[in-house]
Amino acid sequence: MKVGYQARHQRVEREETSVGDPNLHLQDKPPARDTVTDYDLCHGRIYLRLLDAAAEGADWTEAAELVLGLDPRSDADRARRVHDSHLERARWMTRVGYRDLLARTS
Repeated sequence: MKVGYQARHQRVEREETSVGDPNLHLQDKPPARDTVTDYDLCHGRIYLRLLDAAAEGADWTEAAELVLGLDPRSDADRARRVHDSHLERARWMTRVGYRDLLARTS
């Protein structure tokens, strides 16, 4: 029996999902820059949880609710847009953005 993402992961309150500046609230789309932004740094845990959910085959609605704290039933278009844009930025971080982070620590 396949256990859903929701059954394996607890909902994390928004205050627990970001580090850094707490004033950088979840936006509909993360900034699209060629370098890692303060927004990326503050939402790194969200990016990791979205990548984890995608790797586990979680439905986007589960990830939107559990990871992003959104209600796909009340505003599916926005929830999908926020989920997809943040997942894409998370994937960008794994392909490109990590190099910027490494350069900062060198």
